[in-house]
Amino acid sequence: MKKLFFLFSIALVLTSCKEDKPEIIEEIATKIEPKIVYQFGYKLDDYKVINDTIKKGESFGVILDRHHVDYPIINKIARKIKDTFDVRRVRAGKPYTILASKDSLEKAQVFIYKHSKSTATVVEFNDSLIHSYNFRKKITTTEKEIAGKIYSSFSVTMDSLHLNPNLTNKIADIYAWTLDFYKLQRGDTFKLIFEEKFIDDSTFVGYGKVKAAVFKHKGKDLYAYRFIPDPNKGIVEFYDEDGDMLRSQFLKSPIKFQYRISSRYNLKRRIALYGNKVRPHRGTDFAANEGTPIMATASGTVTASAYRRRGNGNYVKIKHNNIYSTQYLHMQRRNVKKGQYVKQGDIIGWVGHTGTTEGRHVCYRFWKYGKQVDPFKEKLPAAEPLKKSLRPKFSAHIAPLKKQLDNIKEAEYFKLSTESNSTNTFKD
Repeated sequence: MKKLFFLFSIALVLTSCKEDKPEIIEEIATKIEPKIVYQFGYKLDDYKVINDTIKKGESFGVILDRHHVDYPIINKIARKIKDTFDVRRVRAGKPYTILASKDSLEKAQVFIYKHSKSTATVVEFNDSLIHSYNFRKKITTTEKEIAGKIYSSFSVTMDSLHLNPNLTNKIADIYAWTLDFYKLQRGDTFKLIFEEKFIDDSTFVGYGKVKAAVFKHKGKDLYAYRFIPDPNKGIVEFYDEDGDMLRSQFLKSPIKFQYRISSRYNLKRRIALYGNKVRPHRGTDFAANEGTPIMATASGTVTASAYRRRGNGNYVKIKHNNIYSTQYLHMQRRNVKKGQYVKQGDIIGWVGHTGTTEGRHVCYRFWKYGKQVDPFKEKLPAAEPLKKSLRPKFSAHIAPLKKQLDNIKEAEYFKLSTESNSTNTFKD
């Protein structure tokens, strides 16, 4: 009897499993239903999707012809969309996507030219409709905090924190007038509050605002706060905690960083190249690798851009106003022409060793009222200070930023802020 009861119990369990199985299969089938994917406003499952890159020598016409669009239609497309997209300007190396029909012809119906990771021009064409529009993917902006310590150089430290050189250059530009990056010392620290931009919340597309920063150098905290003094003009400036503008009328160096001063202004200098005779050196030599960019230390008009086989080599001279002029010698090549107006920080040439010189450097010369002087011994004019009427607004603006900077721990190399915002997808 016990044996019969045991066999009957097993039969019930097996029957129950058989009856439940279809429901389990149905539930699993529901979970693995394929997701519908849209890109650039199109349901990709409706097309054969071809992703490629424009090759050297390829044109818009060549690409569409390869995807079964006749040349009379190609010409018609080019004429119709010329105000939105000039098909002659497609460039080798740019990615593109073709959406083609899924029938045996696989004829192109949509051409998507990708200008960048976030922007593209979409060209749609069929028998009755030809049009194009600009497309921008949704960009999410996220605030981040970072702290770092100098062990070798600022650029090496930023690289070790896996930060793009574009951010390194942004910070260098902000502090170009107050901090000599070549003279940063081992153990100096910095803290930054900045924005990163992403598409689809995962693909990095660049940096946004640098909101605030502080460098601890020689025991002194050097703060920098982003502030727009005149909203009507919208010009961004950076100020210290006292409201003094970081930007000066002249940069400290014509080279951003990674240089050394190999020779200073010296009217009694003896030069081996000239038989060890006294030859006054009325400039400051900034030694750097060949090809390093040379910047205009202040805005002005180029009064000379020329080459002298002996002496200057490739050189540029800039008049900044009726008082000051600067000159840059021994360039590998020049990037400006006589009469051209340049802004402070513009690249005017690259480090070389042309003319009479023994090494790769730029000789930086400085004129005041027509006389060459040592810029490092001159009290040079600063930019306009913050107006007194704006001081209360500025103080209220920087108070939370200073607290945020001061609370960043040096070990917190990355910290995602809880605040973020985004810009919506749009068509022009």
